[in-house]
Amino acid sequence: MIDTATIIPLDNVDPALVEQLLDHAFEPERRQRTAYKVREGVDWLPALSFAALDTQDMLVGTIQCWPVALTDESGRAHPLIMVGPVAVLPDRQGEGYGKALMSASLSCLDSRAPLPQVMIGDPEYYGRFWGFTNEHTRGWELPGPFDPNRLLVRCENPAVLPPKGMLGPWLG
Repeated sequence: MIDTATIIPLDNVDPALVEQLLDHAFEPERRQRTAYKVREGVDWLPALSFAALDTQDMLVGTIQCWPVALTDESGRAHPLIMVGPVAVLPDRQGEGYGKALMSASLSCLDSRAPLPQVMIGDPEYYGRFWGFTNEHTRGWELPGPFDPNRLLVRCENPAVLPPKGMLGPWLG
């Protein structure tokens, strides 16, 4: 576990360094993943996106959140926040940086009117720590291949979630 991590707003980091970290964490072909299509054409949300620095002020992790929407069968777009990627340098994974980034990001949501959060990730891990589940996403589609078990949502009132729809960028 990390002794100290400094969490800073992601917009304080050189975008080239963020891209390098994402390449190291996922591989350069990451841009072909379905998650990139879901958030295509929108910018990440600065208020919910952070970087983790180690004790030597080296960039070791990032989290980005994106404005997306689930368009239901009637064509109505329901805004959501897409959490991720959560990226940590491979040789620094398991030290708690990803957990610190997730906690920082989710703690910045406005509790008076939080939008549901969606992500593609491990249901056991993200469910245990932050309450994400795939229970309400079974009828959701994405613009590319995905594992339905890994499509997760976190929502204070799941009754507001459409049972079916297509996830894509929030262009509203």
